Amino acid sequence: MSFDTDVLISGAGAAGLTLAIDLARRGVSFQLIEQNMQPFSGSRGKGIQPRTMEIFEDLCFVDRVAAAGGRYPPLCQYRPDGAHKLSLLTEAEVFPTAEEPYAAPRMLPQFATEAVMRERLAELGHYPRFGTRLTGFEQDPHGVTATVEQDASQQVIRARFLVGTDGGRSFVRHALAIDFPGEALGVRAIVADVRLEGLDRSAWHRFQLGSPATQIMICPLAGTDLFQVQAPVALDGEIDLSAAGLTALIGDRTGRRDITVCSVSWSSVYAMSARLADRYRVGRVFIAGDAAHVHPPTGGQGLNTSVQDAYNLGWKLAAVLAGAPEALLDSYEAERRPIASNMLRLSTRLLGEAKQGTMRRDREARQLDLGYRGSSLNAPGSMGGKVQAGDRAPDAPCRGQAGQPTRLFAVFQGPHWTLLGYQPHNRPSPIAGTRIVTIGEGQELVDDKGHIVAAYGIDPGQWVLVRPDGYIAGIFLSEGLEAQLSCYLARILPPSLAGNRRMNAE
Repeated sequence: MSFDTDVLISGAGAAGLTLAIDLARRGVSFQLIEQNMQPFSGSRGKGIQPRTMEIFEDLCFVDRVAAAGGRYPPLCQYRPDGAHKLSLLTEAEVFPTAEEPYAAPRMLPQFATEAVMRERLAELGHYPRFGTRLTGFEQDPHGVTATVEQDASQQVIRARFLVGTDGGRSFVRHALAIDFPGEALGVRAIVADVRLEGLDRSAWHRFQLGSPATQIMICPLAGTDLFQVQAPVALDGEIDLSAAGLTALIGDRTGRRDITVCSVSWSSVYAMSARLADRYRVGRVFIAGDAAHVHPPTGGQGLNTSVQDAYNLGWKLAAVLAGAPEALLDSYEAERRPIASNMLRLSTRLLGEAKQGTMRRDREARQLDLGYRGSSLNAPGSMGGKVQAGDRAPDAPCRGQAGQPTRLFAVFQGPHWTLLGYQPHNRPSPIAGTRIVTIGEGQELVDDKGHIVAAYGIDPGQWVLVRPDGYIAGIFLSEGLEAQLSCYLARILPPSLAGNRRMNAE
């Protein structure tokens, strides 16, 4: 049976770009289409959480993101009497640690984040097809037949899988008749990227002279000369988003007439809601990102959750396309939907706090503690001293036996699995697609400062298997390691690789 591509991705926002980059580095054929004629030009999502920074490191563009953006400024809150108070957005200043190299969120407006991602995708030899709209699709047991429209002409694309990363109004979700339950939150708001005069760029300015309904926030967008204006507005009626209209709104909400909007580069009026798709998969078709969940913008969770959806799905699609059991794809919804459910709860709670004048982000917002402890992919009995199966695999600085400093994240970087052995009794047979690394005196990595042991709590002779997306799959003892790995990997690897693994074990 002939296929035009392995994966058709509909929607070239952050989720679609993440999936495309991950598939590209794995050598999986795909097409990335986007119905809009040009890239998104707004700042809707401007926060990059530490867990997402770790993903961007694995995908080889984290430093580019850091260079393009900057740190969050302090929050300057103005009281009705004109006095103001500076405070941190986080509950306390946070610093990188050996286990968590990215401690605080970075600010980069969404249009700039996606520009960096498109550049990375181009380095891998791929580009989104803008102005290409998915108009219909049918699926069968072997693949998906999709119809797309570009320049008033239609094209039929035959793909093995279709992934809808096409936003909150997702055509793919509607076509699959997936329910999208939730609630309207009774808040309508504006967001606009503007050039203005009268405010400095050293703080995120928040004015609330009266009720929560009359507050306004003006935040300098790192890496640009723009400010982002956010404010609740009436539930109905026209809103003047011109420079003059926004200048008047700012004057009314702040009591100041010295703040002038000079130009507007992008603006939007939207009603907040919290909704979660009942399903993330129907047959050979998946949804990810805003197509699967929408929420208030509080807490900077949306873009990050979307990136992590795609990062979870990418390696699984690649494995199945290489011959792994298709049941592996069931774990995508099982792992990611509970994460989105908790994210909706968090962002809705933070919205309630913001209405009362509190803007504070705790550790939960940084997404470093998210994991999959209940996943069907976890090897049974994997209880370590500090981490267990389903947990995020911590980073740790160490030294290579050849003398150069390195980190575990450098070992993990790439599309492979990683098997870490601490002071092992022996080395297992090679496993295709898996990097085997031993730790200890006389081994490949030297834990001379004890960071690995501190992060993982492992004992001599223990082995930690880390998934391609940086989560722990299992913790094994040296005794019976070959048999345990063979049994586990048979569920995950293509039959040819799993078969070779079993023969090696025998």
